[in-house]
Amino acid sequence: MKPLLLVKHSVPEIVEGMPAREWVLSEEGRERARKLAALLLPYQTEIILSSVEPKAWETASILAEVLGLTVQAVNGLQEHDRSTSPYYAKSEFEKLVQEYFEKPDLLVFGKETARQSLARFRETVETAVEAHRDKIMMIVSHGTVISLFVAWLTGCDGLALWQSLGLPSFVVLDMHSRKLLRTENLP
Repeated sequence: MKPLLLVKHSVPEIVEGMPAREWVLSEEGRERARKLAALLLPYQTEIILSSVEPKAWETASILAEVLGLTVQAVNGLQEHDRSTSPYYAKSEFEKLVQEYFEKPDLLVFGKETARQSLARFRETVETAVEAHRDKIMMIVSHGTVISLFVAWLTGCDGLALWQSLGLPSFVVLDMHSRKLLRTENLP
């Protein structure tokens, strides 16, 4: 089985009155996505799938352009559904995310528990991996669901991984051996 690359989107343009699921990349985010593509070139990706959220889709589109590929948007790869949540200050948001990871069956904020987010994301990823078993696949998504999935697959600390992932960043997984092979943040 080929490695699976999970990419966390680049830096968004934060608009406090707008749901995060609607944010697009900032100019810095677009530039950082182009730089990330250079780090991804050695993996010889053959398939790029993306969350339907604009910041992930835009990151994936930039990567695809540099890598000479096309992107397919896939429902189920989106972030934890926070569509009903207000904008939180960074410290408050981080406390909520910590509780979200620590109490996976509790609806901490948004419309999904951690367990529900993981189930949706996991099913979507497993379906994609099965459909493209012979291809090196990259999925561009979001930090929370990526961290939940990697923790489920490998047994690593999901919150610690979430805290370590930059904008943008990526992990490389061996799905067969259930190992995290690499974590890379753009400097």
